[in-house]
Amino acid sequence: MEDTTTTTPTNAPQVRQLGFEFRGDGTEYFKIWIVNVLLTIVTLGIYSAWAKVRNNRYFYSNLFLDGSNFRYLADPMAIFKGRVIAIIALIIYSIVFSVFPPLGIALGIALFFAIPYFVNKSLAFNHRMSAYKNIQFRFSASYGESFMVQYIWPLLGMLTLGILMPLALQKMHEYLVKNSSYGTTQFDYTANTKDYFFIVLTVLGVGLMLGLPTWGLIAAVPDLAPLAFLIGVLVYFGIILFVMSSLINLFYSNVVIQEHGFSAKVTMAELAAVLLANAFFSVITLGLYAPAAKVRMVRYISSRIVMDALGSLDDFSAAEKENVSALGEEFGEVFDFGL
Repeated sequence: MEDTTTTTPTNAPQVRQLGFEFRGDGTEYFKIWIVNVLLTIVTLGIYSAWAKVRNNRYFYSNLFLDGSNFRYLADPMAIFKGRVIAIIALIIYSIVFSVFPPLGIALGIALFFAIPYFVNKSLAFNHRMSAYKNIQFRFSASYGESFMVQYIWPLLGMLTLGILMPLALQKMHEYLVKNSSYGTTQFDYTANTKDYFFIVLTVLGVGLMLGLPTWGLIAAVPDLAPLAFLIGVLVYFGIILFVMSSLINLFYSNVVIQEHGFSAKVTMAELAAVLLANAFFSVITLGLYAPAAKVRMVRYISSRIVMDALGSLDDFSAAEKENVSALGEEFGEVFDFGL
């Protein structure tokens, strides 16, 4: 009889589950944060570019994967120059709009159509300034893709009374992932539209099942209105937890790069504990706990994301050097748009 048993080559790459780890400390980051705030105030905002770089470098350098940390490479002076240009443009726009409104409106329309361009530039800059194992990330998307994600898909979602909003969210995630690369290696995104509709339909179903009886109870017994309000708050908080945890898990579990994949297991209970603790300590400290709250959230989310690596992570090749301007990102901050 013929032997049909198959054997796996001993030199075949093995799947390794590599967890992300954030090693930052709330007290340590608070010292950086408070100094940044004070220096930004004293310098009338000039130091904000350096503050931004210090913040990003702290979080990047404390995020580890497979024993190596990420790096943020941006030069504060480059960000500062881009920010100055953006602020000057904003001042000119404000003056023109107040002196000659028709021209100001025309400039506003021009800015409306320029936003997708600057969003692309902002993402390209942020990716280019991010590195892991001395290989920088890249982002390259067309103007049309950005325009669709910024305007058309959300508009279709609103015009259909939210029916197509899950599709708009999927297109946004695809835009962010599929146009990103690690060195010369492109990322891919595998989530289906039905995955997004499942989240929305679940929220609608729970809302109807709990909302209609609650309103009926209030109409029948008005004295129970406070209790119904409390139930409504709890249901609303539960929906927020479900949506947040579901979207995080859906997003990261469908990111792929070459043969490597990712998975995320954020739970509603754990996320609730983090959010409630952050809210409580932020209130009793009058907001001074905000830096530690950010560290706590980043540490938790990082701990729930795993990379399923097939083989070594040292096989990626670095993309050729490319000069990406910080101007797009700073326009985004000054004019308050972006992703």
